[in-house]
Amino acid sequence: MDNVVIIGSSGHAKVVADIILAENRLNLVGFLDRDGDTAAAVLGLPVLGKDTDLPLLLARHEVTGVIVGIGDNYSRAAVSTRIAGELPEVKFFSAVHPHASIARDVAIGDGTVVMAGAVVNAGCKVKRGCIVNTGASLDHDSTMLDFSSLAPGVVTGGNCVIGDHAAIGIGAVIAHGVTVGDHAVVGAGSTVLKDIARFSVAYGSPARFVRERAVGEKYL
Repeated sequence: MDNVVIIGSSGHAKVVADIILAENRLNLVGFLDRDGDTAAAVLGLPVLGKDTDLPLLLARHEVTGVIVGIGDNYSRAAVSTRIAGELPEVKFFSAVHPHASIARDVAIGDGTVVMAGAVVNAGCKVKRGCIVNTGASLDHDSTMLDFSSLAPGVVTGGNCVIGDHAAIGIGAVIAHGVTVGDHAVVGAGSTVLKDIARFSVAYGSPARFVRERAVGEKYL
């Protein structure tokens, strides 16, 4: 069983830890975060240091891989890219909750997390570093590109594309065949009937363009 650490210790990281424990295929050693407060504990597991301490832990705890437990898409991508560049031997594990429903032909990318109650239907592709959150549904032949996310309760139709780093807010509905562009954000509770442009914020029912957004702009 591979030893793994979670990068991050926030609420999202707690959920990732719970999935790892439920799957029981990886040995979760602990957490690394920005502050490195080693007096802290998350779900009874230690914070082992700062995220920059990962090279030290590889040998000390025989760690072979990580899951980046950071909810923000841009931040998760940035940390993942840094680790991959500095430590190419480190594996990026995925985590899929046993109570998620994943079609047998679905491809799940490295570093992706699929939470309890999520549904990923036949023909879907979920790329690297994605989040399919609690109770979200990705219907047939849809694609989530790298470091994109579906918040809790999101529903998509079939043949949708969720672009790189795009974030779909809680309870939003994406109609069949819609493309949400790279780095776009769809607000909570929106109904998206038409394509959403790259680097844009859209919300409402039906969802409408509200404004442009910058790379890495916070949305959580």
